Amino acid sequence: MRTLISSLLVAGLVSFTPGAALAGDEEAELWFNPSATRAINDRTVFELETAQRFRSDPRLDTFFVRAWVNREDARGTEWSVGVEQRWNGSDQQEVRLLQQVGYSWSALDFRTRLEQRFMSDSSQTGVRIRQRVGTSVPLGEGDDAWSLAGDAELIVTLRGTEPDGQTGVTGVRTFIGFEREIGRYDLSLGYLRQQDIRDGRPDRIGHAPFIGLNTAF
Repeated sequence: MRTLISSLLVAGLVSFTPGAALAGDEEAELWFNPSATRAINDRTVFELETAQRFRSDPRLDTFFVRAWVNREDARGTEWSVGVEQRWNGSDQQEVRLLQQVGYSWSALDFRTRLEQRFMSDSSQTGVRIRQRVGTSVPLGEGDDAWSLAGDAELIVTLRGTEPDGQTGVTGVRTFIGFEREIGRYDLSLGYLRQQDIRDGRPDRIGHAPFIGLNTAF
């Protein structure tokens, strides 16, 4: 439990940025994140991930599909490459190239992701780094017991999708919820808070019930 508390304290500290000092625009959302995985061999897994993010006006609903190849090395570090197609409403599309490494330290799990973003209505390739830290605490015994999980992710934009686009810390995402493995299914239920940090404007903050379901084939 101590490690979970430490992770949530990190989330709170990360959220307190200069951009967060302005009053935020609060919005309700619903996030659904189904995915499927299939083992290629003992260390390599192919993953197909999708998401549907339903948002209240004026934000647009978002849909995406990602394909991942995940490879675990002898030390337990997971290296991943992926590609994503995203639809932001009916008019804007985006393609992302993804490179990612997942690793652990004590009871904490870390994920570092590099993204290259290609927008259908923008003239420049955007580049972002996303750093996530999280942990989980079993609430019972056995592989099928529920766990309490929490994580926090800092989003840093190195290059905007427009020549004069915002850079630096542009987002913070935090999650707390419950996870359980049920046979070949992994279920995640919780609350997700997405804070978009905007220069000179109030931050945009989304509050979303989150439903995740992974199926292993």
